[in-house]
Amino acid sequence: MAETVKELANERPSSAVPAWRWTVASVVLLALCAIWAWLDVQPAIKVPLPDRSNEAEVRMQDFRDALYYPVRDLMAGHNPYSPSSMFEHWPVRQNFNLYQPYHLILNMPFAVGGYRLGAVAFTLVGLALLLLLAYLAARQLRPRVPLAAGFGGVAALLLVGEVGKAQLYVGQINPMVALGSAGTLLLRRTHPGWAAAALALAWVKPQFGFPLAVVLLIMGSWRVAVGGTAIAAAASAPVVGYLIAQQGLSSFLAAIRENLNWAENTDYAAIDSMTARRPDMAGVFFRLTGWAPPGLEVASLVLAIVIGGLIARRLDRSSIPGLAPVADLLCLVTVIVAVVHQPGDILIAVPAMAAVAAAFWRRGRGPLAWMPLAAVALLVLPHLHHTRVDEVIAALAGARAAGVADGVAIVAAWLLLAVFGFLRTRRACPGESPVAPPTASNGVQSPVRG
Repeated sequence: MAETVKELANERPSSAVPAWRWTVASVVLLALCAIWAWLDVQPAIKVPLPDRSNEAEVRMQDFRDALYYPVRDLMAGHNPYSPSSMFEHWPVRQNFNLYQPYHLILNMPFAVGGYRLGAVAFTLVGLALLLLLAYLAARQLRPRVPLAAGFGGVAALLLVGEVGKAQLYVGQINPMVALGSAGTLLLRRTHPGWAAAALALAWVKPQFGFPLAVVLLIMGSWRVAVGGTAIAAAASAPVVGYLIAQQGLSSFLAAIRENLNWAENTDYAAIDSMTARRPDMAGVFFRLTGWAPPGLEVASLVLAIVIGGLIARRLDRSSIPGLAPVADLLCLVTVIVAVVHQPGDILIAVPAMAAVAAAFWRRGRGPLAWMPLAAVALLVLPHLHHTRVDEVIAALAGARAAGVADGVAIVAAWLLLAVFGFLRTRRACPGESPVAPPTASNGVQSPVRG
């Protein structure tokens, strides 16, 4: 096994593919990415100015409802967390959910000017974040794939795939959250301070920040978990203080209660909604069985976090090389299956998916090596699940199957990673002995990442 580790460290890309083919593939992919990037920016350029007559407009609706007008509401001296305030003053269709208050300050530059100017600027920043995410994934693919080809391939998946395209079309802040979540896992071993800052960025949406912080605590990265949470709280304190000073503590708390009550009555995220595309365990279980026992959502949340966190901890601390990427991927997929949201959340796991693919593809790592590769393949499905794919699935198995396909794939991937982690760390495979990870020149152990 020591020889295998040494071989992996010295491996060069394109060992089986001529260099000129990599070059041609890189040029073609990068050229296509440029075209797709231009097409993905068009919805922001062409979006109509919001008014009461076009509240159902889908293009940039999240930018409109969760960024532009909430910031405008704050600047006008109101409380954007109050649904009644938002619906009274602005042409929005959705209420402003309980994003971290610092979200309003961080994204204020996009709301100080005209709506279309802000939408285009926000889309360009989101596009840049997706490309940065592709770059991080391409780094994980080395030395299997040259950096340019890996970047072009992942960027193409993000720009033409359903997950990445939807972020730019609807105007979501998930590229920022994805970069924070992925960065937390990539940096936590070597730069815990920067990892804490990345976690604070992921905390902008509490349904990401909370479960990620808890799983990191279970895994033993307590300084990252506590530090990132503290940074997010400190960044939000000025906005909370301003709102309380403006309207008083009782009015602020009343707005929060109103927001929570509104969230409970939304149909698109309800567990008993057959049209919701929830990828969490509870939502998938209900849509497969039609049964939602009392406490299902809380039970599945605790179950996913505890099991996923403990197995990720075992993977992370194992002396068997090559398991660190699986620990990272399991951690991030645990976040997705624990809390209700949408299949597009798989965006946070793209670099970790690339790392697992690079570590296990055509590499002898025991009889269980197919499991993490199968999990990566399942996690690619939401990217490929375009409208026409949806129509095919609906024609073959019904609309209900089309709506739950992504969730089933993500939960199945989580199960594969969890079972693999449990079996792989329980004992070494026959004929294999654990070895310590290689030591970097500065004396710090560095995990093998393929």
